[in-house]
Amino acid sequence: MAKTSGKKRKVVVESIGEVHINASFNNIIISITNLKGEVVSWSSAGKMGFRGSKKNTPYAAQVAAEDASKIAVESGLRKAKVFVKGPGNGRESAIRTIHNSGIEVSEIVDVTPMPHNGCRPPKRRRV
Repeated sequence: MAKTSGKKRKVVVESIGEVHINASFNNIIISITNLKGEVVSWSSAGKMGFRGSKKNTPYAAQVAAEDASKIAVESGLRKAKVFVKGPGNGRESAIRTIHNSGIEVSEIVDVTPMPHNGCRPPKRRRV
């Protein structure tokens, strides 16, 4: 039986929104939301066809940011607050690409979770 795709619902966008950039060591995920938190568009390095160690490069982040911001600009987003999470490469290049695509970046906030000496870290890698 053929799988039918669900109805594409259009998320209502004001001119202001939020960009969430999750940059892990293995991938970069960019979600663009409206002020309610509903996702307008998203993209990741894996979605753009990068595999393995190429996923955590600044170029992969740039391509993913371009893809996500193109859809957001079409649906009316003009100004955004950027939230960056994680230690991965390509955080700056993703922000720069979003700004160049026509979305004005009003604020950049680092929301990387920092442990207050939480759980015990994994044992040291022996390479």
